[in-house]
Amino acid sequence: MKILIVEDEEKLAKSIKKGLEKEGHAADYVLDGESAQTRIELHHEDYDLVILDLMLPKRDGLVVCQNIREKNLTIPILVLTAKGDVNDKIEVLDKGADDYLVKPFSFEELMARIRALMRRPTEALPIELKLKTLTLNTSTRKVYRNGKEINLTLKEFNLLEYLMRHPNQVLTREQILSNLWDFDFDSFSNIIDVHIKNLRKKIDTGNGQKLLETIYGVGYRIKG
Repeated sequence: MKILIVEDEEKLAKSIKKGLEKEGHAADYVLDGESAQTRIELHHEDYDLVILDLMLPKRDGLVVCQNIREKNLTIPILVLTAKGDVNDKIEVLDKGADDYLVKPFSFEELMARIRALMRRPTEALPIELKLKTLTLNTSTRKVYRNGKEINLTLKEFNLLEYLMRHPNQVLTREQILSNLWDFDFDSFSNIIDVHIKNLRKKIDTGNGQKLLETIYGVGYRIKG
């Protein structure tokens, strides 16, 4: 997943970002409500979830949440609040938040809330993806080619999953970067080419038909 963190305590924002990245997700953060609303309105298709603090400079988190929903943007929003009162929680949900988490919280609880939100997407995503002799299971995080398990790094797994969810489509480097790396990543880096090369070596070498294609000057495609 790619997640936007909206939190004015930069130390906490960086800590959440680091934890999410250890779990294999890409994450960006912004430090005030105005920047958050602008980022969400312009780039909501790049994110799977927003973690939104309420007490923000420039624009209150509740206002941001309400404005986003008024624009009919359905991106999941998990609110962080220091208020544990029942009426405060009701207000948060009534303004359009999908869930809330009361500060202070453990990272494990945050991840549990995120997983719960992601289990109820607008369109159910299959747990197992299959292309010819290649199988990827998003639950067990295991990949098989011709029945033989292939060991992938976390980023290789995420890259392969992204490709397999878009079979026979040419995905540009920009699309891959925006979905698997954070907002500030250097788009001129050759990191994607390196990961594609390693992925191709693992899934295609010695396995018969080549599935992973480079479309020169455009991007990459996996054949379904």
